[in-house]
Amino acid sequence: MNSIRTLLVEDEYLARQELRYLLREAHPEVEIVGEAADATTARQLIAELRPDLLLLDISLPGETGFELLEGLDQVPLVVFVTAYDQYATRAFQVSALDYVLKPVHPERLAQALARVRLALRQAPAPGPAEEAPASPVAGPRLTPQSQVFIKDGEQCHFVRLADIDLFEAVGNYVRVYFGPHAPLHHKSLQQLDDKLPPDLFFRVNRQQIINLTTIEKVHAYYKGGLLLELRGGRRVDVSTRQAVRFKELLSL
Repeated sequence: MNSIRTLLVEDEYLARQELRYLLREAHPEVEIVGEAADATTARQLIAELRPDLLLLDISLPGETGFELLEGLDQVPLVVFVTAYDQYATRAFQVSALDYVLKPVHPERLAQALARVRLALRQAPAPGPAEEAPASPVAGPRLTPQSQVFIKDGEQCHFVRLADIDLFEAVGNYVRVYFGPHAPLHHKSLQQLDDKLPPDLFFRVNRQQIINLTTIEKVHAYYKGGLLLELRGGRRVDVSTRQAVRFKELLSL
């Protein structure tokens, strides 16, 4: 198996040293590509290094680990490593791979890394379209397999883009529809539109971006627009201007 490129995000130096020792002794496949003692440094290193895995403390100076994840366009795999078991329920609500309490026991760390290896093996390989970068202004686009982190009050979620049905503008935020959930995400619709894979998502009007795979029926609509029926019974309208692009895209 290829190495697991890992970033340690932990504010205590001795805790980082302990993790380094445990990983070096029993898990040579884990390559520590960097360390961060706060969320600001971690955010910079994630953008530069693109690690496969974060070993992430929740309690950090300035911002929490949850706030760090919320600010990322896409998140790597995450295993929380922290001393505070009060976060355990919340950590599993966010669908993190695992949650390891300090002091870290080698057996417990091994269990968490086994889940990481399984998740990496199961992840689909990116296709040519997914590997192509966007323009330098917009930065690299996300892929259908990219994970986004969405905080919803006390609950948080990791969600694959492919599992999101609809993005809808609500003021300066975006409501994200997936499964039975519809939390607000702290980004604008334009910020998302610049990052989303164009072969999967389409901006149907000023307020909404849809997942093209959710379309079940297409109807002619007012003044040359279109009405789309999506899975789950949701309906959205395609503006007259976007209807032309939509028909070209789907060869209608």
